[in-house]
Amino acid sequence: MGTKINFKRPDGKEAIGYLAKAGRASAPGVVVIQEWWGLQDQIRGICDWFAAAGYEALAPDLYGGIVIPYHDRSAASREMNSLDFLAATDQVVRGAAQYLKSAGVKVGLTGFCLGGLVSVLGAARIAEFSAAVCFYGLPPPNMFKPADIKMPLQGHFASCDDWCPPSAVDVFEAALKKAGKAVEIFRYNARHSFMNEQEPDAQDRKTAELAWARALAFWSIHL
Repeated sequence: MGTKINFKRPDGKEAIGYLAKAGRASAPGVVVIQEWWGLQDQIRGICDWFAAAGYEALAPDLYGGIVIPYHDRSAASREMNSLDFLAATDQVVRGAAQYLKSAGVKVGLTGFCLGGLVSVLGAARIAEFSAAVCFYGLPPPNMFKPADIKMPLQGHFASCDDWCPPSAVDVFEAALKKAGKAVEIFRYNARHSFMNEQEPDAQDRKTAELAWARALAFWSIHL
């Protein structure tokens, strides 16, 4: 089990997050970005899972303590749409990366839904990361340029997803490959949020296990 911590943003302000420690010295780090529900127990559980796999995992709270009850989609949409994604990436997410990297280790970035969007932004904007893994979320084209991606990137996307549709994934993958970026994209016959066991209508255990295995193999190479 992890603990709530405070850490410094690059601008000197404080941010909060959930840290799960690996219990061994010199463990690589992973910054885990929430879905649009906020820093839910499910995201904390992912941090705990990463810690059990040998990684220091920190989930920064992008909503500053606000947690949306599951399936209150209107409230989740309202919070997500009020978020300044670029500021959150440059300050909160980068601060989390700097916190983990201060131990002298490599640090990766991953996220789900809203967090997938932020993971791509972080891969383009935050030099402290060594690699990124995105789950079913992409930023709009006006927020980033594929040529700005700074690190190896792995993506996991659902074929039945009206929020991050397959057509957007195709455009994203083609643009990255045209820019000569190291990208690995996986598509699954599943629904959005297939990794989230707290959304039983969407979660797909076999798909989730396959995606986890691929992500761990990616981390073992790049972290």
